[in-house]
Amino acid sequence: MTLALVLLGLLIGKVSPVHGEDSNPVFRAGAATSNITPPLGELIVGGWKPIPATNVHDELHARCLVLDDGMTKLAIVLCDNVGIPVEVFDLAKQQASDATGLPVFNMLLASTHTHSATTARGDLKTANETKLTDYQTFVAHRISDGIRRAMANLEPAKIGWGSADEPSEVFNRRWFVTDASLLGHPFGGTDQVRMNPPRGSSKLDRPAGPTDPEISFVSVQSPDGRPIALLANYSLHYVGGVRSGEVSADYFGYFAKFIEEKLGATNQSPPFVGILANGTSGDVNNINFADKSPRKYDPYEKMQEVAEKVASRVFEAHQQIDFHDWVPLSAEHTTLALKTRQPTPEMIAHFDQLKLSDDNNPRSGHRREEIYADRIAKILAGPKEVEIQLQALRIGDLGIAAIPFETFTETGLELKDRSPFQDTFTIELANGSFGYLPTPPQHRLGGYETWLGTNYVEKEATTKIVAALLEMFQRQLEDN
Repeated sequence: MTLALVLLGLLIGKVSPVHGEDSNPVFRAGAATSNITPPLGELIVGGWKPIPATNVHDELHARCLVLDDGMTKLAIVLCDNVGIPVEVFDLAKQQASDATGLPVFNMLLASTHTHSATTARGDLKTANETKLTDYQTFVAHRISDGIRRAMANLEPAKIGWGSADEPSEVFNRRWFVTDASLLGHPFGGTDQVRMNPPRGSSKLDRPAGPTDPEISFVSVQSPDGRPIALLANYSLHYVGGVRSGEVSADYFGYFAKFIEEKLGATNQSPPFVGILANGTSGDVNNINFADKSPRKYDPYEKMQEVAEKVASRVFEAHQQIDFHDWVPLSAEHTTLALKTRQPTPEMIAHFDQLKLSDDNNPRSGHRREEIYADRIAKILAGPKEVEIQLQALRIGDLGIAAIPFETFTETGLELKDRSPFQDTFTIELANGSFGYLPTPPQHRLGGYETWLGTNYVEKEATTKIVAALLEMFQRQLEDN
C-alpha cells in the first residue's frame, strides 16, 4: 500500500465518525393548532356545579410544537381544558406515534386549566377511564392530528429561550386569618388557612405560601428570523370573568393572539403558534386579597389585561435572547406509584350523620358537605394506589419538568433551585390530571387544596415527585 493510500485511509477515518452524515445535524421545528371546541350543550366545569355550554366566546385549541435536533424529536402540546386524564393523553400519544414513529415518551401533553371549557375528566381522578366519552375520543384524535401536522411543518430553525418577571398578577390565595369562623371545612373541623378569603377583610393575616413571578419561554424561528412558535410558562391559575355558559380559553388563548401580534407573525404560512403553559399555580391566582377597593371588570376584560402584560414582558425579553443553530434534545420518563388517601373513620362517621338529616332534623355545617360526601363515597370505592407519569425534557441548557397535578408554587421553586440545568420550569397538569398537589407542610395547614376529594394522593407525594424529576434531569446531563 502506498503512503498516499495510508494517509487517505487515516483521513477518511477522521472525517467519517460513527454518526456519518449526522455529524452536522440540522435543527428543525414545526408547529400547528387543532381546534378542540366542544359542541354546545356539553358541560362546562370549573365551578362547583357543571353547566351546559350555550355559546362559544373563543375557540379552544390544542397548540402543538415539535422540535428535532437531527437525532431526537420532542412534541409539546398544550390543550385548552381544565384537566385531561392520562387515558386520553395516552390514546393521543399512541395515535401520533403509530402515524409518525415519534416515541410516546417524547411527547409532553398538558392542559392549561381554563375553567370555561368542557370537561374531559371522569367521575374520579384516580380511577382508570375504561370507556372514553365521545368528547374524550375527539380530543385525543385532535391532539394526535396536531402533532402530525406540526411534524409535517418541520423546517430548519434556530432556538432560544429566556425569562422575564411579571409579579403584579400572581397572589397566593391561601391565607392565615384571625377569624376561626372562616376556617371550617366539610369534614366537621377547622383548618389553619383559608383559600380565597374575603377581599380587603381586616381578618386577613398573611399569605400561607410564595408566588413565582417568572415567565419562562422558548422561541423558535426560521434561519432568516421568521417566527415559527413561542412556548411560554407562567405560574398563574386561570383568570376567569366569562359570561355564564360561554366557552373560552381564558388568558392562555389571548396570550397566543397577543404574542403573535407583537412578534409580527400574523398571516404567515404555515401559521405562527403562540402557546402559554400553566406553571406551578395550584395555590396562586390573580386576586389581590389585601386590596380593599378592587376594580370591577367587564367580562373578558381582566383576562385580556393579564395576557397583555405577560405577552409584553415576553416580547421585551425576547429582544435580548441568543438564538442557537443547534442544541441537544432529550426526554426522560418514569412512572411512580402513589398511595391514594383514604377517608378516616371520623370522616365516614361525619358523613353518615348527614344522611340522618331531614326537615325535622336539618343539617348545620359546611356548605360543601354534600359535595364532599359524594366524593368520599367514590374514593372508598376507588383504587388504593395510582400510577402517575413523570417526564423531564432537555432543550440545551433548559430543563422542563412535567407533573400531572395542580402543583403548588413552592414545588416549582424547589425544582428551579435544585435543578442541574441553567434554566428550568415546570408544566403542571401534564400527562394526566390527578387533582391538587400540596407539599407536606401545606397539608398540615389544611385548606381547600388539601381536602380529601380535592387532593387524592399521599401527603408525601411531592417529596417523591421532586426526587424523581431531579434524578431524570441529572441523567440527561450525564448522558450528553
